[in-house]
Amino acid sequence: MGSFSIWHWLIVLLIVVLVFGTKKLKNIGTDLGGAVKGFKDGMKDGSTSDPASDPASPAGQVANQTSADKTTIDVEAKQKN
Repeated sequence: MGSFSIWHWLIVLLIVVLVFGTKKLKNIGTDLGGAVKGFKDGMKDGSTSDPASDPASPAGQVANQTSADKTTIDVEAKQKN
């Protein structure tokens, strides 16, 4: 009684197909697959950043300062130019 058997899952699947129809389920599957692919591509593109442009590195923060930021003090910088 605690777990569902294969017959329970088949009945649930049959009811879902009857309610939504195969065309709508196909569209949902296509949209979900495209979203997963886009997410994976985004994660792949995000992981290939060079260390010089990484905003988390202190050297990149010191090198990217503008004239307006001259009044701020970077406490994590080892050397100021």
